[in-house]
Amino acid sequence: MDIRQVARQIGVFEKRLVDGLLCILLLAMIFLACLQIGLRTFFSSGLLWADPLLRYLVIWCGMFGAVVATREKKHIAIDVLGYLAAERIKPWIGLLIDFFSSLVAAALTWAAILFVRNEFSFGSIPLLSIPSWGWALVFPLGFGLITLHFLAAISADIKTLVSSQRKTEPGREK
Repeated sequence: MDIRQVARQIGVFEKRLVDGLLCILLLAMIFLACLQIGLRTFFSSGLLWADPLLRYLVIWCGMFGAVVATREKKHIAIDVLGYLAAERIKPWIGLLIDFFSSLVAAALTWAAILFVRNEFSFGSIPLLSIPSWGWALVFPLGFGLITLHFLAAISADIKTLVSSQRKTEPGREK
């Protein structure tokens, strides 16, 4: 088994894991929100821990949703230059954008690691016996996965550039 097959299998595993986790989180949010509404409407009470948990679940869903959007190349992008550029330089612009995006995502991963470290040192009151730094682990995990997806996009961009260079070399068919 070569490295490309291993990378492909890891990618499939990550896709299934993130997609499955996102579905479970969304179902839990919907169930818990409906339960809270029902308890408040019919019994004039509710679960004290449900609202803070829902806030954390929204953050987790947002981060994993961003991972999925990045993986599927459906993330927010302001790409006027790529839109206006000539076809032959679009792959180069894509490479530059993916490179810059991977640097930003890596910096955010590092900042998130520092944030979790500070939460560990000075953390607040735990929710459901999970300390605040445990809930904050989604930030380095999410930004780390986003960084990996941008690095994979760089690899795909380089393959595109190499294959387009081979097609335009003299003596080769176009």
